Amino acid sequence: MVAASSVAAVFMGIGALIVRMRAARKPTSAKKIIMPPLFMSTGALMFLFPAFRVTGLELLEATAVGMIFSLLLIKTSNFEIRHESIYLKRSKAFPIILLSLLIIRILGKLVLSTTIDIGELGGMFFILAFAMIVPWRIAMYRQYTKLKRQLPNKTTAAAQLKTPLT
Repeated sequence: MVAASSVAAVFMGIGALIVRMRAARKPTSAKKIIMPPLFMSTGALMFLFPAFRVTGLELLEATAVGMIFSLLLIKTSNFEIRHESIYLKRSKAFPIILLSLLIIRILGKLVLSTTIDIGELGGMFFILAFAMIVPWRIAMYRQYTKLKRQLPNKTTAAAQLKTPLT
């Protein structure tokens, strides 16, 4: 079971890299930044089942590790203004960091699966991932809104063009 979930994690990691590389080609939006954590939050429904429930200490541990990992993602996620739109900057370090986090996650799962029940471990790794993505996306959103204020207001510019000169 641990091996199957590790293989799935590798495929998801590769998918995340591909999505990130493609995202840098198109302008970003607040919606594109906010939606992934919202979609991921539905995974918390796993905690309705007793097998996935974690102790308070496990919750704190997973949250702390996730927040520490998020710092690496925050540092490698930057935006730039191009063609009057906001784009995600490509980072050479991002793929390396993402793969490193994936390897650490798989090794951690292999080590911890010997002492923690697989259901609880799944719950802990969900919490870790969620605690990693939420601060990362909040930081991205804040950076995005800061840049958005620097963009020329298109509605104001259009209104000025329509106003007759006096």
